[in-house]
Amino acid sequence: MSSGTPSSDAARSPDHALAALYGLAIGDALGMPTQLMSRQSIAEQYGSITWFEPAAANHPLAAGMAAASVTDDTEQALLLARLLVEGGGHIEAATFARELVRWEDSMRARGSLDLLGPSTKRAVDAVVDGESVNESGRYGTTNGAAMRVTPIGIAVSTTDLAALVDRVVESCLVSHNTGVAIAGASAVAAAVSAGIDGADLRTMIDTAIAAASLGARRGFWVAAADIGARIRLAVELAEPTDPERSLTRIYELVGTSLASQESVPAAFGILATFPDDPWNAVRAAASLGGDSDTVAAMAGAIGGAVHGADAYPAGARDLIARVNHLDLEAIVDDLLALRAASA
Repeated sequence: MSSGTPSSDAARSPDHALAALYGLAIGDALGMPTQLMSRQSIAEQYGSITWFEPAAANHPLAAGMAAASVTDDTEQALLLARLLVEGGGHIEAATFARELVRWEDSMRARGSLDLLGPSTKRAVDAVVDGESVNESGRYGTTNGAAMRVTPIGIAVSTTDLAALVDRVVESCLVSHNTGVAIAGASAVAAAVSAGIDGADLRTMIDTAIAAASLGARRGFWVAAADIGARIRLAVELAEPTDPERSLTRIYELVGTSLASQESVPAAFGILATFPDDPWNAVRAAASLGGDSDTVAAMAGAIGGAVHGADAYPAGARDLIARVNHLDLEAIVDDLLALRAASA
């Protein structure tokens, strides 16, 4: 990985922003059938994930989902994007809580088992029962905030990193108002934003670590490993010349669970394993096990932001848009308008 500064030609490039949202959805859909599985079980059932697969009929969350279907990662990110645009670049926590309840109700109506995650469910129920949004997210430590934060990275530049983290905190308040969750979400948002601003992989990682450090000081303190330090560890473990060894070390030493301090650093480590190939990175993330849809979604978003339009095959983008009825171009236009307005 080389060092570098953002390129003025690449800065705020619409195709990098669009690739971030497509990468999120592509990674999510690749990991959809393998979420909650062990790496060994994935190898036995699929070998490795090289294209979109349907979920097994007995899958505890994704049973019955067709190949290339996205999960809550993408759906909540698009919900966040809509609220961000409607709020002129800000997220109102109580409104977000109500919209998450409506989203979960719609998922049940569609027969889905992939509903709100544990931190978000607990917090949203508390808000519905009358608890203050300033308290509801105090126990949220999972990656639920990081999985949906990509729109903030598109809408807010890294030129003012503190302002970006402020927007991340708004999105975390209702369900993930802890230092570790905010740090994880800040790292992902900053990585996406840095890519859109023209950063290469090394600069993007440094920016993400700086944002994680700022985010860790926000919200309620919980005992957890430091996100920035764990990202640096995951990147140091990456061996591009030996991807299999690299992925094994990330799986065993970093982890791929829904804990923010595992899955967020793992996404960065996988990207560092495939520094010039985000498509192989998301396929590897989907094959690694654990919370594979979320790890692949985060890696996909960051990889798309850094590498731009050519990050993922046109066939994958077209299939994702068709199967899930997505109009990501219009969403990106609205988010980039927010970015331009705040410049």
